[in-house]
Amino acid sequence: MTRLASIIRKEFIQIRRDKRTLVIILVIPIMQLFLLGYSATTDIRNVPLAVLDQCRCAESRALLDAYRAADYFRLAYSVQSEAELRALIERGDARAGILIPPDYNVALARGEAQVAFILDGSDAAAGSTALSAATLIGQQHATSLMIEKLERSGLNVESLQPPLEVRTRVWYNPDLVSSYFMIPGVIGMILFAITAVLTASAIVRERERGTIEQLIVTPIRPWELVVGKIIPYVLLAFVDTLEVLAIGHWWFGVPVRGDLTLILACSGLLLLSGLGIGLFASTIANTQQEAMLTVWMTLLPSIFLSGFFFPLEAMPKVLQGISYIVPLRYYLVIIRSLLIKGVGLAAIWPETLALAVFGLLILGAAAVRFRKRLD
Repeated sequence: MTRLASIIRKEFIQIRRDKRTLVIILVIPIMQLFLLGYSATTDIRNVPLAVLDQCRCAESRALLDAYRAADYFRLAYSVQSEAELRALIERGDARAGILIPPDYNVALARGEAQVAFILDGSDAAAGSTALSAATLIGQQHATSLMIEKLERSGLNVESLQPPLEVRTRVWYNPDLVSSYFMIPGVIGMILFAITAVLTASAIVRERERGTIEQLIVTPIRPWELVVGKIIPYVLLAFVDTLEVLAIGHWWFGVPVRGDLTLILACSGLLLLSGLGIGLFASTIANTQQEAMLTVWMTLLPSIFLSGFFFPLEAMPKVLQGISYIVPLRYYLVIIRSLLIKGVGLAAIWPETLALAVFGLLILGAAAVRFRKRLD
């Protein structure tokens, strides 16, 4: 225990002296949290809309008011021709356009009115959301016009209610705030990336400076060297976890409904995989640059195949199958369920078991290889 404590103390001294490592540990997670928390969002609001109103009547103004009242669109431009509308969309100044024909009010009175709503489909994600919003707003406005027409004709509108009403309720995230989905994913990405990168760099740094040989000839056992080098980064990773949790909760309003002890325990299981990857990278790299490249070769596929950015259900079957060997996939299910849904271990035990198995296998295999390299 004395030898192990000495290695841990030595590693903390090196971390304190290495300003770059301190920045990676303490500053980079906060930067990632704010950048992804604000930029990686699926909430579509204030889409700039170009308007070509060839009717300029009370009816067309009522239609535009319906789109203006929604948060999805911002009536940014009023154009005089289709060519001007096309130019705005081609330049990217407007992401959508609405074209109201000259006889809109007359056709509306006959019940045959049509308007053209044009969307920029170059951004498929934003375009699909804007398309759904435009369609819904148009349907709601058409329904209100129909009800007004029926009321003017003297019919009892209440008797014409549809026989079926679907009342929707959204659990856990009623306002569908995208940060509730992204922030828990950031926690997993930071834990996975930082522990792997720092573990690989810390051990390779000893080899670069020639101090690994000095450690080998001491009475320190190989497992003591491995554990002593790893423990400081485990502790710092938990500090990052609490840091991101606190900022995500108090700044972005992400709920923490699950048990904090269970959250930290499952985070510790993810650390096993991150540490294992970092330890394995240190056995095949001779410089810190090689270690970083080796780690990122595993991190990038893990991030994209974990469901962090893109839903796994939308991926091809082959990639869905590959994602089952990605530990981060299981952790994202766990952390999102714990934070947002507030579930217990009974609801996430399959993912927890898979995460534990992967962590032990990866870390065990890396430790065996590392010990052989020391021998």
